[in-house]
Amino acid sequence: MDKTHAFAAGIFAAQPFTHLIGAELVAASKGQTEIAVDLRDELRQQHGFAHGGLISYLADNAITFAGGLGLGGDALTSEFKINYVRPARGARLIARATTRSVGRRQAVCTCEIYAIEDGAERLCALAQGTVVAVSG
Repeated sequence: MDKTHAFAAGIFAAQPFTHLIGAELVAASKGQTEIAVDLRDELRQQHGFAHGGLISYLADNAITFAGGLGLGGDALTSEFKINYVRPARGARLIARATTRSVGRRQAVCTCEIYAIEDGAERLCALAQGTVVAVSG
């Protein structure tokens, strides 16, 4: 594990909500992050699809990590927008975020969220957000 991934893993491990849903930091490098969660019954809505709040969490957290690592430190999401493309079903969700623009205090990132069903990835949501560096 390199220094950037180790830094991200330390922050990830300190998030109680992340532990509650069982998310995993799959990859983290400067400006890119991948977060996954196994889709179990407690994380589904009444139709059996992944709950939109779970998909939103993945987008928000992946965007924040990608932007924070792009900025070189700890960060917070200041805003994000999500488009649900199709209902998410399957065994696992994966969010892949990339930093698109980095300034001194903020970064703009995009994120694609995929559902894995029968070994195939299907795009289920797209998000974009702004991340700000935490000072002090």
